[in-house]
Amino acid sequence: MDIKIVGGTVIDGQNGDRFEADIGIKEGVIHTVGDLSGTSAANEIDATGRIVAPGFIDVHTHDDFAALLHPDMGFKLVGGVTTCVVGNCGFGAAPFTEACVMGKAMHPDLSLSPYDGYHGYLDRLRATAPGVNIGVLAGHGTLRLAAMGTDDREPSGAEMAAMRGLLDEGIEAGVLGLSSGLIYEPGRYAQTQELIELASQLRDAGGLYATHMRDEGEQLLESVEEAIAIGAGAGVPVQISHHKASGRESWGRVVQSLALIDAAQARGESVHADQYPYTAGSTILKAVLENGAFLNRDGGMGRVSADDVIIASAAECPQWEGQSIATIAAALEMPARAAAEHVISRVPGATVVLHLMDEEDVKTVMRHASTMIGSDGIPTLNGRPHPRLYNSFARVLGHYARDEKLFSLETAVYRMTGFSAEKFGLAGRGVIAEGNAADVVVFDAERIIDRGTFEEPNLYPDGIDCVIVNGNVAVNNGTVTAHRYGQPLRRGR
Repeated sequence: MDIKIVGGTVIDGQNGDRFEADIGIKEGVIHTVGDLSGTSAANEIDATGRIVAPGFIDVHTHDDFAALLHPDMGFKLVGGVTTCVVGNCGFGAAPFTEACVMGKAMHPDLSLSPYDGYHGYLDRLRATAPGVNIGVLAGHGTLRLAAMGTDDREPSGAEMAAMRGLLDEGIEAGVLGLSSGLIYEPGRYAQTQELIELASQLRDAGGLYATHMRDEGEQLLESVEEAIAIGAGAGVPVQISHHKASGRESWGRVVQSLALIDAAQARGESVHADQYPYTAGSTILKAVLENGAFLNRDGGMGRVSADDVIIASAAECPQWEGQSIATIAAALEMPARAAAEHVISRVPGATVVLHLMDEEDVKTVMRHASTMIGSDGIPTLNGRPHPRLYNSFARVLGHYARDEKLFSLETAVYRMTGFSAEKFGLAGRGVIAEGNAADVVVFDAERIIDRGTFEEPNLYPDGIDCVIVNGNVAVNNGTVTAHRYGQPLRRGR
């Protein structure tokens, strides 16, 4: 064996009972699950008193360019994540020019040499070898921007053909599906039929449709119904991104939105969701204004007050980081919306944390069998990014599973491993089983916990001892090793 993990308790990612077993790894693959007494290995890891689980799969990330710009990916690896799904919310990595335009919202100084389409992006990932594996969604917003700019209208026949051609290229390259971001430009201008027509291209390829819906506030239920209708019309599985009820007026509606998911599943439709384990979200400030913030009306994010919105990163004006729009408005002696517009004029890519959700809603969604875990972190490593970027998985395992007892540790691991791999078509991942890829995390169930806070978010979680990516130790005693072992993952491969 190359690596032998001995003495641990295995939670294999299939939502079954834990069991005692050693794990043998050879040439990047789990070779043996059983008793390895009397065998030798180049590297023996003592997991006595620890849980041995599949590496965590972060199904909702925006790490498309972070995987190239910060390839060690320590902010995910140290938290036990071995695979990230990128391309969410309509923000895809191709075509290159349009992806860079949209990517500057998260990486203001973004500068990369060009690549050609999703084939080129996946090839670039392979050449870069990021610290984690990367699965890719094609972004509807990026395709639409390439075909017709930011026009608020239906596409012409030629423009639709252009989008279909770009998506075909991604499908051939091996993308896992298509994502939409229906509160962002230009995705917010797409009608339902446009999305059905594009998503239908994934039917034969086995891809899914993931969506940041039009409204997570007072029109939450209508938005869930549209997402389900798109999947049904296209004949593809649906993934509802960061399921929540946003804005005080909408709290409690997740009971009804979950019932809609249940009803779809009862009809035989594959409809699921992901969630980050916090009552605050995060996005770019520009999008908050585009959705009607500070006008005392509902937008796609629910009703937003100036006290709810905290500047997370503002590279050109770091003095604003950690301050609410209300505080900035008072200092500038401006109304809240004018103050936010002033911030954007100085820092076009300013990101924010939004305190808009209810803790009981978070628990209700997390308990539900349709929910898997995704961080949705914005990888602006300077400033004060949302602590979910580093801490989401440890928070679920430590706070919600162990301390709040929302569900068993076995269920928590399943929600971030085997369940996720099956939904996203990540063959041979997410389960501790002989013949599967050796993505493994060793953690202390009694000690694992999130440490990052909104005041001090850039802290790694506690309790994760070792992370193995493709059969190589990538994190040892909480420290990222010198080499990177991730690779691009193509649908079904």
